[in-house]
Amino acid sequence: MLTAQKTIHYDQYEFQKWKSFDADTIVETPVSLTVNGEVWLTFMCTPIHLEALAVGFLYNEGIIENMNQIADVRVCEHGDNVDVWLDHTVQQPVSWRRTSGCTGGVTAVDLLAKPDISLSEIKLNLEPNAIGNLVDMLFESQLLYRETGGVHTSALSDGEQILLVAEDIGRHNTLDKIAGLCLIKNIFPEKRILITTGRISSEMLQKAARMNAPVLISRTSPSSLSIEMSERYGITLIGYARKHRYNVYSNSYRVGL
Repeated sequence: MLTAQKTIHYDQYEFQKWKSFDADTIVETPVSLTVNGEVWLTFMCTPIHLEALAVGFLYNEGIIENMNQIADVRVCEHGDNVDVWLDHTVQQPVSWRRTSGCTGGVTAVDLLAKPDISLSEIKLNLEPNAIGNLVDMLFESQLLYRETGGVHTSALSDGEQILLVAEDIGRHNTLDKIAGLCLIKNIFPEKRILITTGRISSEMLQKAARMNAPVLISRTSPSSLSIEMSERYGITLIGYARKHRYNVYSNSYRVGL
């Protein structure tokens, strides 16, 4: 069975001296997704919460709507494939488009199409200082990052506490894992806020919209397309979030401006 971290050896040069170290590093590995006995694609991911990754990916792609449509989901003995059996037949998308997601994200969703989701009417008001507090809670939840580094973390919050956390070498995978954990654990808070360490590109914004999260917070930057999409979806998009500083790129009424 695959693990999330692996012990490696490295040599470090500092101040004209060499030192040797053993340390843990994050694992990146291919894991296939098989749906109803047919291989659909291969994730490049960190092999934890693989059931959630598969379920969340299918949900965020619009293939399933709830756990009742899943007859079975299981990781194979060697950990390099997730089998998902649905209670109905489904056609694999004709083409997968490569996204800007790190480690090779893919989607069949037309990110430029007019969205059929609007979150503009969702009432969720946050005090300006709450953003920094949520970012602090995200950092505190980064268990794997503290052990290995080199990994992204995303979390779901209701504005008061962190409800779910997912870590992966791919930022897009973390949001699929969050979606999958929501379905598997039946956690759907009325207030849904997503916080992530990853850059907000178009596919990250689409996944947040699919999860009906009206607020998406990142410690780094959004892309131009994600800003345009956040305005169309009615999502409050916040970037470069720190304890006492952040930028609001759309729908700032939710944070008191």
